[in-house]
Amino acid sequence: MVVHTMSRTVVLGVIGSDAHVVGITILEQAFAAAGFEVVNLGVQTSQAEFADAASEHDAEAVLVSSLYGHAEQDCQGFQETLEAHDVDAVTYIGGNLAVGQDDFEQTRETFQALGFDRVFDAETRPEEAIATLKRDLQLTATEQERDRATVTS
Repeated sequence: MVVHTMSRTVVLGVIGSDAHVVGITILEQAFAAAGFEVVNLGVQTSQAEFADAASEHDAEAVLVSSLYGHAEQDCQGFQETLEAHDVDAVTYIGGNLAVGQDDFEQTRETFQALGFDRVFDAETRPEEAIATLKRDLQLTATEQERDRATVTS
C-alpha cells in the first residue's frame, strides 16, 4: 500500500522579457504563507523553464505573471509547451497583460483562448488568487480532511 499526500506545489514566474520582480516576490510570500510550496523562477522566464520546473516539482499550478503588456505574444503556445512536458496543472496568468488594456473581459477571453484556466488583472489581491486556487484544487476541506492521505494500493 502506498500513501500519497496531495502535492500543493505552485510554480511562479514572470514570463518573457519582463523584469518586474516585486509582484512575484509578494505572490511568493503570500502563497507560502497560505501553505503552498512555491518554486519561484524569477523574472524573464521562458515557457520551457516554466514547463521544466512544473514537471520536475510535480506542480499542481503554474502561475504566470506579466506586467509589461506583452503577455499575449509571450504566451503563444504555452499550453502546448506544458503538454509536451507532460504537465497537468492549473494555469493562472495575471498582471498588466495588454498594452492600453481598456476592456479586461476581452483580455480575459484572449488568455482563456490561449488555454489559461484563470486570468487576473493587475488589481487582483494575492488573497483572491489564493482563495481561487484553493477552490480550483479542492483544498477548501477542513484541516482534518486535508490531513487524511489518499490511499492507493
